Amino acid sequence: MIERPDLDAYFERISYQGQCTPSAATLAALQLAHATHIPFENIDVLLGKPIQLDLESLQTKLVVARRGGYCFEQNTLFAAVLEALGFPVTLLLARVRYRTSTVLPRTHLVLRVEVEGASWIADVGFGGEGLVQPLPLRADQVYQHGAWQYRLTQEGSLWVLQSMSNGHWKDLYAFSEEPQYAVDVEVANHYTSTHPETRFKKLLTVQLPQLAQRTFLRNNELLTETATETTSRTLTDDEVRQVLSEIFGIQLTPETHLIVPPPQTH
Repeated sequence: MIERPDLDAYFERISYQGQCTPSAATLAALQLAHATHIPFENIDVLLGKPIQLDLESLQTKLVVARRGGYCFEQNTLFAAVLEALGFPVTLLLARVRYRTSTVLPRTHLVLRVEVEGASWIADVGFGGEGLVQPLPLRADQVYQHGAWQYRLTQEGSLWVLQSMSNGHWKDLYAFSEEPQYAVDVEVANHYTSTHPETRFKKLLTVQLPQLAQRTFLRNNELLTETATETTSRTLTDDEVRQVLSEIFGIQLTPETHLIVPPPQTH
């Protein structure tokens, strides 16, 4: 069992050639490189494969096999990289508010990073509409990341991450600063990856953000979003595999039998 990530292999995976000193500039550059190169995806959840969070499994899947993953995989790996570079990191758990009107359990992993005398939120695991760069932990400050705007607001002891969409602020998730431990993350990961009612058991989700464009695959619908428009098209099952390879860089083995879930009825 390895205890330290292979930084050279990780940097090659995310095409990173920047500084490695623990600074705010390094943190921002690393998050941008990771978020725009390693896609958010839940293919293994749909296939019924266990989601393993030990560092060796994460490095094998996300770095060596050049796959993606969801928040627990992505941010656990990112936390290990940051700690190896000398950043103090605290694990936090959030309740997702994006695309829901109900109260959900704390099933999103977020990182608080201390750098240059300030606390920052780093998150490479939310997918298409998530952060592409870290945010200082400050309320009501608007930050522009390429074409996208974000801010943090406060609700009592909670922080709420919001993004600007169609002229309105939209909640993405809410979290407190209570430190979490690996065992807390394991419990949330087990629920998210195995409970039959979680969205990841019902919806193929592959997402990759860029500074000017976001790309989403939800079941067999491919969406492309810019600051001014969203386009979509419906794919055949064969086209899904092609898009996974050509757009998201995910090469499924020929024996991988991925069944795209049927559309949800309401």
